[in-house]
Amino acid sequence: MADATTATTATEAASTTVAKKEKEVSLPNRIHTWPYLVRLEFLAALVVMIVMTVWSITIDAPLEEPANPNKTPNPSKAPWYFLGLQEMLVYFDPWMAGVVLPSLIIVGLMVIPYIDINPRGNGYYTLKERKFAISVFMFGFVVLWVTLIFLGTFMRGPGWYFFWPGQYWDPHKTVALTNVNLPYLLGARTDFMQGLIGAIATGALFGWPFLLVPMLREKDWFKQLGMVRFAITAGLFAMMMALPIKMILRWTFNVKYIWVNRFFNI
Repeated sequence: MADATTATTATEAASTTVAKKEKEVSLPNRIHTWPYLVRLEFLAALVVMIVMTVWSITIDAPLEEPANPNKTPNPSKAPWYFLGLQEMLVYFDPWMAGVVLPSLIIVGLMVIPYIDINPRGNGYYTLKERKFAISVFMFGFVVLWVTLIFLGTFMRGPGWYFFWPGQYWDPHKTVALTNVNLPYLLGARTDFMQGLIGAIATGALFGWPFLLVPMLREKDWFKQLGMVRFAITAGLFAMMMALPIKMILRWTFNVKYIWVNRFFNI
């Protein structure tokens, strides 16, 4: 009887050891946030603060001469961190580029914790298990935002005309551009037809992800995500993709607006 009990206990202990080893193998190595991570962050903050303090004391800021209302620069550019918004004004109506899209960026960042259903990656860095989230963020930040700042800083010269890197910024340059609205480009001449085509084009521009629902509804991740969270995610993603689509339409076909009416322009 004792031998049987001992054997059972040994078997349970062995099973527990194997389970622990499997768990250790399946999970990445982890350490406590305090003191390891917090201590390193504190030291890194001190080093950065010292470097920035010495830098600001020893090197003068690249300021220009005092503003002269009788001699305005051409072009009048915003600070570099706002040049992305100023570049967006080329492709969208001011209320869209200056109010709606920046507000959606803030709203999108706020709703991430509520629409993100992937629990992996919490407490450790991983690219393999967060491909979609990291790809969307990098596309929105690097490809869109940083690219817009680069265009506004280095490729927009006098008159806000486009200049290639190294090209002389001619203040007398004149480019004859005839920007037309998409419905007019497609042949619509009456107000009704232009409004109808514009509404259809705008619906397609912002609603195309919802056409994929019949093909995605059987996916496990779609069932876990739910229709409400999918609609929020798809809507924000379509808004983000509307920027490069509108830029391409302006560059290739000189399209000014997709939908024009007396209340708003898109």
